[in-house]
Amino acid sequence: MSKTTIKSIGGRVLFESDKGTIAGAVIEAMTSGADLYRADLYRADLSGATGFNKYLVSPLYGMLDQVGKIRAYKLVNESGQGPQYGGITYAKNETVEVKKACTDENEQCAAGINLATLDWCMREWRKGFRILVAEFTRKDIAAIPVGTDGKFRVFRCKIVGEKDLSEIGLIENNTEAGKCK
Repeated sequence: MSKTTIKSIGGRVLFESDKGTIAGAVIEAMTSGADLYRADLYRADLSGATGFNKYLVSPLYGMLDQVGKIRAYKLVNESGQGPQYGGITYAKNETVEVKKACTDENEQCAAGINLATLDWCMREWRKGFRILVAEFTRKDIAAIPVGTDGKFRVFRCKIVGEKDLSEIGLIENNTEAGKCK
């Protein structure tokens, strides 16, 4: 049987396993105390993985302890709709709601208002897309998927702003404002 290798984002081997699947290798690494800091698990299929503590694999679970308003990001296309499925148009100062959002934390992408971390939105961003700032509360969270790469679902949120794409380096700023001389 071939070895399953977990590498860092820079390509350095962090852990090798005979388990045969990335899910098995991750569980073996976690239970053996291996340091998977900076492991490149983007697009890794961890469905069916068992025997691990979900709180160790996603910092987004910290949102469950928040009091008051929480902010995250919504990636939208040129029409102000979600880039994958559309259907809901997001606009500043508008509250959107999906009453039957999927609450299954084992589903990575499902019905609901899918929000994300800023880095997730930046990775998935394409020319013409926008990144909106959404506000919600703990009770609005429908699901934080186990092993999420930065996305989660809410039942409702209010769009309170929009990120300046030049400020975060996605588009070039054509002005000289703020430059040192």
